[in-house]
Amino acid sequence: MRTERRIERVKYVLSHRQDDLTVVVENIHDPHNVSAIIRTCDAVGVFMINLVYTIEQFPDIGKKSSAGAMKWVYRRNFKSVDECYNTLRDEGFKIYATKIVEGAKSLYELDLTQKIAFVFGNEHRGVSDEASEKADGIFMIPMFGMVQSLNVSVACAVTLYEALRQRLLAGHYDKQKLNPEIFEKVFLEWIEK
Repeated sequence: MRTERRIERVKYVLSHRQDDLTVVVENIHDPHNVSAIIRTCDAVGVFMINLVYTIEQFPDIGKKSSAGAMKWVYRRNFKSVDECYNTLRDEGFKIYATKIVEGAKSLYELDLTQKIAFVFGNEHRGVSDEASEKADGIFMIPMFGMVQSLNVSVACAVTLYEALRQRLLAGHYDKQKLNPEIFEKVFLEWIEK
């Protein structure tokens, strides 16, 4: 429905989309977790999410659990880590996988204002060895409790909101990042949704 209010909202949202910030979801089993990640991506302005499924089946993401966010975040499906990483590197992304291992950098040590992709893995197995070994870096979210893990959608939210914080301070949300042709194409598509 093309109301003036809707047109202004779409323009506002698109003008804040961060096409240089993305998420890679690797073999996450529970579609509710994938949906929650997509909602967070929409909230912080991620333009596209990348789904890598080599073991698990691609999730059936419901409108209810994603609260409609799946309409506003583009998704790409990959059948291998290499295919995904090669695509991201061709686009200029640095790839950081989350994993609790010795030598992992704290999330808060990373410069999240650069062109960056965050990799989050399966709820039980975490990020695969292949995905972590082929990443440009490994990071972890500092934790001080007895349990040393967060739900994958929570870990993604913590990470993306730290990226949002850094990017707000750096002025990334003050200027449109999408190139004008993509902006116009997506704008015309979205006002019809």
